[in-house]
Amino acid sequence: MTWETVIGLETHAELATRTKIFCSCTTRFGGEPNTHCCPICTGMPGTLPMVNRKVVEYACRAGLALNCEITRRSRFDRKNYFYPDLPKAYQVSQLYLPIARNGRVSIATAAGEKVVRIHELHMEEDAGKLVHDPWLDQTRADYNRCGVPLVEIVTEPDFRSAEEVIAYLEKLKSILEYLGISDCKMQEGSLRCDVNLSVRPAGSRELGARTEMKNLNSFKAIARAIAYEARRQAELLEEGGRVVQETRRWDDNKDATFSMRSKEDAQDYRYFPEPDIPPLELSEEYLEGLRAEQPEMAEERKRRYQTQLGLPEYDAGIITGQKALVDFFEEVTALGVPAKEAANWMLGDMMRRLKEEELEPKDMRLTPATLVKLIGMVQAGRINRNTASKVFRGIFAEDLDPEEWVTVHGLEQIRDERVIAGAVARVLEEHPQSAADYRAGKEKALGFLMGRVMKELKGKADPGAVNALLKSRLETGGSEGG
Repeated sequence: MTWETVIGLETHAELATRTKIFCSCTTRFGGEPNTHCCPICTGMPGTLPMVNRKVVEYACRAGLALNCEITRRSRFDRKNYFYPDLPKAYQVSQLYLPIARNGRVSIATAAGEKVVRIHELHMEEDAGKLVHDPWLDQTRADYNRCGVPLVEIVTEPDFRSAEEVIAYLEKLKSILEYLGISDCKMQEGSLRCDVNLSVRPAGSRELGARTEMKNLNSFKAIARAIAYEARRQAELLEEGGRVVQETRRWDDNKDATFSMRSKEDAQDYRYFPEPDIPPLELSEEYLEGLRAEQPEMAEERKRRYQTQLGLPEYDAGIITGQKALVDFFEEVTALGVPAKEAANWMLGDMMRRLKEEELEPKDMRLTPATLVKLIGMVQAGRINRNTASKVFRGIFAEDLDPEEWVTVHGLEQIRDERVIAGAVARVLEEHPQSAADYRAGKEKALGFLMGRVMKELKGKADPGAVNALLKSRLETGGSEGG
C-alpha cells in the first residue's frame, strides 16, 4: 500500500527581550543554576505577574509577518500540569484568545510554491530544565529559563514531506531573524519544533492517529525523525497494528523515536483564564504603527540587490537567505567595496571557512571592517588575490589584523620588476620546450610557465605583471633577466 505522510508543526521561538515575560529577571542564556529567577517567575504565592510590553510587540510583529489576523482583545490562560521544571505547576499561555490567528506563509518546494496555513500564534512562558547526573543518580532542576518569553506558532497539517517541513522552518527562521525578535539558536533552545505526524492511505481524506515528536534540536534531526516515524507508523499499520496517540522522544544517537507519555488533549490541561492578568486591548493605531515599522524582508531585499546592485539571482538569494549575511554584506558595501566584489568574497572564501568550521554566520568573529581592509590590500597591490585567500584563512577564526598577518608571514607582494624579470628568465631557460610550444600556438603552455614563475616567486608576485612580462619575453624570444 502507498502511504501519505501528514505533518503539522508547533514551533517555539524564544523572544529576544532583555527581561522575562512577567518579571524583570534577565533572559540571558546560561548562568549558574537558579540565579536568573525570582518569586514571580517561580510562581511563589502572593506574587503578581505583569506583562512585558516588548513581548506583546514582538508577538504582533511575528503575526503580521506571517499574514495573521491580530486579535484586538486577547488574553492569557492557565495550562495546568505538573512537571518538576515548572515549580508553580501551571504554565501561563493562550488557548481561547491567542494574539494571532489564520495566517499563511509561502514556501518554495520541488513542485513549486506552496502555501502553509498558520492556525495560530500565541504567547507563553517557558519552563525550566532538568539536568540529569548519571554519576550521582540525581536529577536537578534549573529554573533560570522559567518565564522566558516564547511565541508558539502552530500550523495546519499541510506538510507532506520532510523537505517541505525544512523549507518552512528555514523560511520561519529567516522571518524571525529579519524582524530581530529572536536569535533562533537551536543549540541554545531559542528555536524548538515539535512535529505532529500521521500516515494515511494515499488518496484518503481522513487523518490518521498522530504522534508528537519532541527533543528535535536541528533541521537534520527533524528530517531524520520524520523519515523514521513515517516508516514506523506505516509498517505498524501494514502489520495490522494500531498507531497510539502519544508523545515520543527523538534519540539522535539511536536514530529512533521512543514513547514518552500518552498525548494529552486540551481538556487534560484544565485550562481556565489567568486571573492575575487582565485581557490585552490592542488599538488599530498601535497595529498600524507596527505595520509601518516592519523591516524589509528577504524577498524584497533579494529583488533590490538584483535590480539596484546588479547582483545575480544566485548571489542575492544566498546572501539574503540569512539576516547575519545581509548585515555583513551591507556593512562591507557601506565601507566602499563594490557589491559584486563583496559577494564574491562572501560566497567564496567566507562560506568555505564557515562550512569547514561548522559555524553559523552570526557566530563568526570576522568583522566587515577586517574583510574590507584585506580587500583594500589587494586593490593597493600589496598582496595578490591568491595570497589574500591564504591570509583570509589565517585571520578568519580570531578576526586578526590582515596587515600584521602579512607582515609577520612575509607575504607582501613582490613589486621589483628586476626580481620578476629574473624569475621569468630562469623559468624560460629551464623550460625551452614550453616556450617553443607557446610560440607554436599552444596557449596552455603559457599557463604552465605562469605557474612555474609564481612558484619561483613563492606566489607573492602580481599575476598580471608576470603574465605581461612572460608574453613580452616569449614574443621577443628573449630569456635574459635584465
